[in-house]
Amino acid sequence: MADTSVAWDTYSAQRPERRAVNSCGDTTWFNWTQYPDHGPGAEVLGLPAHGRVLDLGCGKGGNAAHLAALGMDAVGIDVSQAQLHAAEERWGSVGGLALHKSEAVTFLRRAADVYDAVYSVYGAVWFTDPAALLPAIRERLEPGGTLAFSQRPAVEGCYGCQASYIPRGADEDPLVVKRWDFEPAAWERLLKEYGYTEVRAEVLAAPPGRRKVGTLIVRARA
Repeated sequence: MADTSVAWDTYSAQRPERRAVNSCGDTTWFNWTQYPDHGPGAEVLGLPAHGRVLDLGCGKGGNAAHLAALGMDAVGIDVSQAQLHAAEERWGSVGGLALHKSEAVTFLRRAADVYDAVYSVYGAVWFTDPAALLPAIRERLEPGGTLAFSQRPAVEGCYGCQASYIPRGADEDPLVVKRWDFEPAAWERLLKEYGYTEVRAEVLAAPPGRRKVGTLIVRARA
């Protein structure tokens, strides 16, 4: 397996920047899916006014910056310095936003803070062993706090720990990282085993058009 920092730095170079505005003309917004202007927004997190929220695998920071712009105390972590540099370049002036370089489980185990919500959009929940991550998240959530995450739905028959490939140059082998895929019902069972309640996992259909792959969205409470 590839060094995760190197892998996600490589991935960062391949990702386009978030648009300057969305279809509504907003300069910040929350997006759970792989499609622009599609799906629910920050309301999924059920945050109180001026709540504290943690983004696991914040990437280039757009979702966390939106929450900070709404008045939240938003913390984003990522293992990729390249991703964080891009986030600082674009969103560093947004008040209430803090960014840290760290692996998710390490950060959660060392943290003293608790959060009203923890979330991951195609981020650390997809790429971290849930046996280590889910208990660590629960320890850092306020009672009744929300865990929410999104990722691609599992390929039929390919469940549990899988290999995920990050392409490089034409003459280079792709980098390989681990990811964890489960059907919605399996995610619900797993979260309940780790003490979460009000668990709901469902696949949101792709927007109309040629695209067929939807988005798995999971929400639970501590």
